Amino acid sequence: MISSLPLQYIKGIGPKRAEVLAAEGIVTPLDVILNVPRAYIDRQAAPSIRAVVAESVHARSNTNDVSFPHVQRELSIIATVVGVQKRTVGRGRGRTMLSVTVADGSGSTAELVYWNFVDYYAKALKEGMTVVVSGKPEFSQMYGTLQFHHPEIERVDDEDLATYRAGGILPKYAMTQGMRNVGITMRTLRELARVVLETYGQGIADPLPDSIRRALNLTDRRSALGELHNPQNIAQLDAARHRMKFEELFFFQLLVSAKGQSRTLPDHGIVMSPRSPRARALVEALPYQLTAAQRRVIHEIVGDMHSGRPMNRLLQGDVGSGKTIVALLCLLNVIDNGYQTVLMAPTEILAEQHFHSISALVKDLDVAVVQLVGGQRKSVRTKVAEDIANGAAQIVVGTHAVFEADVSYRQLGCVVIDEQHRFGVAQRASLVDMARTSHDGSPRSPHVLVMSATPIPRTLSMTVYGDLDVSVIDELPANRLPIKTHVVFESGIDQVYDFIRNEVKFGRQAYIVYPLVEVSDKVDLKSAVEHHERLQHEVFPDLRVGLLHGQMLWYEKEDAMKAFLNREYDVLVATTVVEVGIDVPNATVMLIENAERFGLTQLHQLRGRVGRSSLQSHCFLATKDHFKYKVGGKGGVDDAVAAVTRLRTMAATTDGFRIAQVDLELRGPGDVLGTRQSGLPEFRFADIARDVDIIASARTHAQQLLQLDPRLTMPDHALTREHLVELYDEASKWMAIA
Repeated sequence: MISSLPLQYIKGIGPKRAEVLAAEGIVTPLDVILNVPRAYIDRQAAPSIRAVVAESVHARSNTNDVSFPHVQRELSIIATVVGVQKRTVGRGRGRTMLSVTVADGSGSTAELVYWNFVDYYAKALKEGMTVVVSGKPEFSQMYGTLQFHHPEIERVDDEDLATYRAGGILPKYAMTQGMRNVGITMRTLRELARVVLETYGQGIADPLPDSIRRALNLTDRRSALGELHNPQNIAQLDAARHRMKFEELFFFQLLVSAKGQSRTLPDHGIVMSPRSPRARALVEALPYQLTAAQRRVIHEIVGDMHSGRPMNRLLQGDVGSGKTIVALLCLLNVIDNGYQTVLMAPTEILAEQHFHSISALVKDLDVAVVQLVGGQRKSVRTKVAEDIANGAAQIVVGTHAVFEADVSYRQLGCVVIDEQHRFGVAQRASLVDMARTSHDGSPRSPHVLVMSATPIPRTLSMTVYGDLDVSVIDELPANRLPIKTHVVFESGIDQVYDFIRNEVKFGRQAYIVYPLVEVSDKVDLKSAVEHHERLQHEVFPDLRVGLLHGQMLWYEKEDAMKAFLNREYDVLVATTVVEVGIDVPNATVMLIENAERFGLTQLHQLRGRVGRSSLQSHCFLATKDHFKYKVGGKGGVDDAVAAVTRLRTMAATTDGFRIAQVDLELRGPGDVLGTRQSGLPEFRFADIARDVDIIASARTHAQQLLQLDPRLTMPDHALTREHLVELYDEASKWMAIA
């Protein structure tokens, strides 16, 4: 065990420095060991300025590469300051910037640009000083130079410079201003890590089972952590990183697998016969052919329901890929086996659309479909509740009302949840519990199918939804045309208005989406309410312009969407409330204002509101004129560059999974999914966007270990269980029911 001795008693720390370190979560020697460097300076790997310039020019010219054509990876260069100059930019009073020129002997120079703390950096950076420059470089076509905007700077002192020149690798730790204020330097952190490892390193236990470590040829934990703080060479450093990434992912996969292992017991499920006369009759009556992807997914779902274990499957598919018909065919299979079914939607208007479309599809199949939503009259709700309780209702379509206390089911065999990310885990669990108690005799777990039109990269599926089986409909119906997407600038917005007017002339409809409901003094963004008035009275006085936003009462929102669906409006001005909305096949134009403010996945969801028929649809992403030149506003250059990357990615592809992968790499999993909602921890070592092979390996070995020892009670797994429970409190619960 590692001592819990307070850090203030370690030489060179003291009470003040210990207090600052504690504010960053570094309290004990173990915290010091786990506070691994965030980057390294390697003489062999550090690129020259000339090489970075060449890479930047190549990336900019390669317009077919939509992955990251304009955002460089963060990197470090070692260079010498050769010039420091203040400049005033702009007319009149202008604004002062600092330009620092650095060179590294490669024949090229780079410019460090500072708009903030200009006086501080002007004093701190002196000609002749050797520095490490860390940041995301950009090649400026305007000036023909490589620029780093507000990079992180670390002075290389004589001792570190000697280490660097000798070919050594220097670790770089995360530094805060609070640390600098009490005299903590990079060398202080390096020395602290060295002392702690020498003093307490022997107490580092290894929670990974020896069998897994040997099978994968992983270094032990103590050696890996030591190598991360004091790397001998790149190969050993990479091996240490790999080991710690695997450990992190392995224990999370243990937790996820422990949650899912209770449903693998065969006596918990309802065995459904794969034969379904109603499903076959519906397929034969459809005016179109199912895609190969739809047929494959149906086979996977029916196989689950026939297996004897409760299905727990995630069905992913882009907007318009045909998830609903797949779900309906599976519900018909359950009905033919004598069980009741539920389809839950996030909004009343979407539930109503499902109710009407399903009712129309099964009108000749002798299936009783009912609707259960919060806005129903009491007499209607009472009758629906009676039909559900006595089993007369075979398909129940509704909102969150389907799991309220006054609803009682009869032999509920399958639950389908549409847009599952709109519901909490507790809501889903509540409906499943109601289903379990709806059976005669002992409780029976229902089959659960959760659907999502929000594409999720494979790495996230294996982590966040590791306890779910995943099916993907990766093919659109044959009659759907790809949506044509265009990036437009404010100065050209009138041309988009003309395009909308022309589409309306041919009987089509359009959405115009704004990021805000009302004007804000704090944010310079356009608002739906303000622009609805202008669009109706100044831009489209001869057209019918509706308004829809999140602050409207629920029935007002319902009325607005129904009016648009019924062609009572030509143009619907809205906020992102339309992101999950009903299908309006006649809508062929989507204009998104301030598009730079939206995430990629949200832009893709909004774009999916058009293109719902065989008509050619268009999406216009409107942004500020200065984004043509990628000059950031208040958000800074990184925000501007990332925003332009999002818009150009949207224009280049309609592949939702490719878009989701770029979004994940730009924003990280916490921002893409919402860490709290997803249950995904903040990993210290692993990169969910890129470590797909390690995630797959960790998942496989976690599942294999739990198959061998479901509760981790074997002596060889004692440390593994202890570490799992220490990381995740809930793990003890899932271990107990294994």
